[in-house]
Amino acid sequence: MTTATPARTTHLTARLDGLRAARAAAIQELVVSNGGDAADRATNVDANARLTLIEQRIASVEVELANSGRAKSHTGGVSVGDVVTVDLGDGPETYLFASVDQGGDGMDVISPASPLGQAITGAAVGATVTYRTKTHRNLSATIVAIS
Repeated sequence: MTTATPARTTHLTARLDGLRAARAAAIQELVVSNGGDAADRATNVDANARLTLIEQRIASVEVELANSGRAKSHTGGVSVGDVVTVDLGDGPETYLFASVDQGGDGMDVISPASPLGQAITGAAVGATVTYRTKTHRNLSATIVAIS
């Protein structure tokens, strides 16, 4: 069983504060009136789209914070939220396995949606996986550690 580290919780809390500030700024950009010229309406559409994205990110971080205090059963394979050390051929490198929005604190991220992320999902320590890049190159990665 593993739980979120205090550093991870602090990072998530700071991220949530930043997103809430961004939400407040996006709300200020909304044009209250439906009138105005095309530029005013375009600004309003952009602000609403930005606000929707920020709201989704806030919800995601809130869920992660709510779940961070709970112990999670580790299946033995790589799962979202794990810190994973992989060897891509140049020696071990450590990454957060999560969405790009959840990254920070100087830690690089492997997104679950990326070709590498899809390949390592569920992989156990010691496993070597292969994946195909967008440029159609086949590469391999070895899982060195999961925490």
